[in-house]
Amino acid sequence: MVSDVSGGVAIETFDLTKRFNGFTAVDHVNIRVKEGEIFGLLGPNGAGKTTLVRMLSTLTRPTEGTAKIMGFDILHDTFSIRKIIGIVSEKILLYPELTPAENLRFFGRLYGLSRNKLEEKIDELLDMVKLSNWKNTPVGAFSSGMRQRLNVVRALLSEPKVLFLDEPTVALDPQSTAFIRSLILELSRQGKTIVLTTHIMDEADRLCQRVGIMDHGKILAVGSPEELKQQHSVNTLEEVFLSLTGRELRDFVDNKVSIRRTGRLSR
Repeated sequence: MVSDVSGGVAIETFDLTKRFNGFTAVDHVNIRVKEGEIFGLLGPNGAGKTTLVRMLSTLTRPTEGTAKIMGFDILHDTFSIRKIIGIVSEKILLYPELTPAENLRFFGRLYGLSRNKLEEKIDELLDMVKLSNWKNTPVGAFSSGMRQRLNVVRALLSEPKVLFLDEPTVALDPQSTAFIRSLILELSRQGKTIVLTTHIMDEADRLCQRVGIMDHGKILAVGSPEELKQQHSVNTLEEVFLSLTGRELRDFVDNKVSIRRTGRLSR
């Protein structure tokens, strides 16, 4: 695990809540994330992690409560927040027919970067993730690890202060996983605040100064991995996780997909 950090508060939530048709996905969440911290957000499928991150990144409006990102309120300062955050979602947001340079050029223009600044950033970012040799190769020919490395630096084009990383190493080979993890640590050393969602307990244990364990829309525990292991008298973060969230399977069916394919709701 990386060393502790000091500084101000980068993210703070105030009874942040989201309901969908009577279902409470996020239930009065109150957390604080320090500047420069890697904060792990852990929970079973359906715990509310994605909805929480979508509210913090201003993609979903809360039903109740609010949050502040670097002092900006998610209800009133949406534009200001979007200028200082980067998002790496589980789905890779790249155009396969375009090269890495063309992909970064496209997204850089959306951020309003000048032509000269953008070209400098493209070379810098591709070098950072060791993709310079494939600068002009269509991304569709890339391995999953190469695409994910590009996906991460796409989120760095605007030089964000806060990064939301949603399972950035899922389904990657060990070499790519190790590279992405080292990149996350380097970005933290540069002072970026990182919220990391992952199902890999060892990853959270290695990377995060603190983690929040979430289930049924509520935050069940917050602390450093070592603190939580000591509190629960166990040896691994996975054991802490299972003691808080249970061992029952969390099978999940996307009812929207089921309805589209079958015309009826699955049970």
